[in-house]
Amino acid sequence: MSQTESTTNKQDSRGRPKTRIGIVTSNKMQKTVVVTVRRRAAHAEYGKVQTLRVKYKAHAEDHDYPKKVTVQEGDKVLIAETRPTSKDKRWRVVKVLEKATAS
Repeated sequence: MSQTESTTNKQDSRGRPKTRIGIVTSNKMQKTVVVTVRRRAAHAEYGKVQTLRVKYKAHAEDHDYPKKVTVQEGDKVLIAETRPTSKDKRWRVVKVLEKATAS
């Protein structure tokens, strides 16, 4: 097996990163936003459909508080799994799918 074949196999074994779609609930940190992802799932024993909520800290490179804020609270964003950036951050903002409406 040549060197290029082994590196290709290593890259293929990683697979695709997980992605989630959620709403930005906090953008008060520098280059970090908190994204809330909601999903509906049936309870394992009783079968009742329930809404489950998970909060992820995601790295937003363009977001730099307070200078230029491109990711606002209420925006719908796509986040992808990445290598750990800090103690809690394992996700990054890929793109903003929908901007928050001004109210």
